[in-house]
Amino acid sequence: MNLATLLFWIVAIILVGAALTVVTMRNIVHSALALVVVFGMASGIYLLLNAEFIAIVQILIYAGAVTILVLFALMLTRTNNLRTDSNPTNKQWWLAVIISALVGAGIIYATANSPHAIANSGNSAGQLPVGISNVVRIGQLLYSPTTYSYVLPFEIASVVLLVAIVGAIVIGRED
Repeated sequence: MNLATLLFWIVAIILVGAALTVVTMRNIVHSALALVVVFGMASGIYLLLNAEFIAIVQILIYAGAVTILVLFALMLTRTNNLRTDSNPTNKQWWLAVIISALVGAGIIYATANSPHAIANSGNSAGQLPVGISNVVRIGQLLYSPTTYSYVLPFEIASVVLLVAIVGAIVIGRED
């Protein structure tokens, strides 16, 4: 067993344990804090896959912004419900277990029988050239003046986000 495989199993076990903690904790704030661990371990999986940019985005966006947003929403909306049992158990948990098992079986079946499965045959098809990282290649795809670039969709997405922020400020301001 090499170091990458060992690190994968360590990160995967922590990730699954934290995910189970998220859904089984009785205190919803502790559940949200366990979500930070889930996002961090998911970024570890991305690092093991040599997807550095996605790992950084995972930490910045999900572990940083989304989790802080969830914690602020919990703290602002649950002011009168700060007891230890703030995450009640759903009475239909058995249905969730069945659906989760079916979805998991479907994912395993699709992965095992996919015609697009990638085998470790040693060929370097789809590999980046030596000296170019994922971040450099993403930058080339986003802003390359010579080939098709994604500058226009990127700028449209930023304008849509700007409009959403301005709309939230207008709706949220006091008159």
